[in-house]
Amino acid sequence: MARVLKAAAATVPGLFSRFQTSVPTLRAFFTSKPLHHVADPVWSLGRLNHVAIAVPDLEKAATFYKNVLGAQVSEAVPLPEHGVSVVFVNLGNTKMELLHPLGSDSPIAGFLQKNKTGGMHHVCIEVDNINAAVMDLKKKNIRSLSEEAKIGAHGKPVIFLHPKDCGGVLVELEQA
Repeated sequence: MARVLKAAAATVPGLFSRFQTSVPTLRAFFTSKPLHHVADPVWSLGRLNHVAIAVPDLEKAATFYKNVLGAQVSEAVPLPEHGVSVVFVNLGNTKMELLHPLGSDSPIAGFLQKNKTGGMHHVCIEVDNINAAVMDLKKKNIRSLSEEAKIGAHGKPVIFLHPKDCGGVLVELEQA
């Protein structure tokens, strides 16, 4: 690429002068040292299950994904034990979970007070053994928002990891 730009600059003087600086070498993102030492993994991450979006108007958001973008959209399902109503938007390779508060005590109500127009709330990643994952992550000082897994919107055990221990992202782990 740099040779092509230099050749072009030579044929049209001054036109590509800003590209004549050397192109920096890209370094690999991954290093040889892991953030957390994994001796003998008894669990592993799976696929991205969904990205959850908190929305102030569930019907309006569901209509947008269905009628404007043409996605398959589920009916709203109330989950009183989690304080939310959810709508799933099927994207083929994953889903989006639209979240709306059920009552003022909902964690989503608090999120929407800070983010009036809504926004990304969490990502959900499948694990092959949630109990082993929870025990292993506790040993690695990764905090969770509950002591043990609870049944989530898909009828499977889930647990949320503290965003301060996950690069600022609320991470939900779900049993595959």
